[in-house]
Amino acid sequence: MTTGRSALRRLMRERRREVPPAARIGAAGGLAAQLLAHPLPPGAHVAGYWAADGEIPLHVWQLRLPGDVTYCLPVLHEDGRLRFAPWKAGEAVEANRYGIPEPVVAADALLQPERLDLVVVPLVGFDHRCHRLGMGGGWYDRSFAFRHHAPAPPVLVGAAFAFQQVDGELPSEDWDVQLDAVCTDLSTVSRAT
Repeated sequence: MTTGRSALRRLMRERRREVPPAARIGAAGGLAAQLLAHPLPPGAHVAGYWAADGEIPLHVWQLRLPGDVTYCLPVLHEDGRLRFAPWKAGEAVEANRYGIPEPVVAADALLQPERLDLVVVPLVGFDHRCHRLGMGGGWYDRSFAFRHHAPAPPVLVGAAFAFQQVDGELPSEDWDVQLDAVCTDLSTVSRAT
């Protein structure tokens, strides 16, 4: 990781945390409208995240998903990759090593990243090419590294406030997995093909 990425990560996290809770919740509706524009196959498996550190929440989107869609949350796995657990509001969760709630489910209920149709990915910053600056742990990049070789499901969509888009281009590393789109509270930025 370069110093530029570290400094940008700190700045963007500070800006995100400065958003008042009421404005964060209000922005969730705009984000939901953008996310719902992405078509899903019948019986789709989608993944979101549990908002933390000032991230824009996904509860409005989750509640508006079609009834046959299975909503999942990420679970840290010992191999350094994420697995995804089906979850509904009110079901049991427990904090992981970072203090982020994860569903409490049996290991055989966890889905591999390749089994999902759409994944909404948290981020700290993004650019017009849909390159993402994450928190720096590499969990999403390792989990979806299989997409480096050929376009493959799932569709990866970043979620952010509009102000998290940087001017110009983010510095990227070989291991960074590019998103297909980024939805904000105001618009959608799609990756140029």
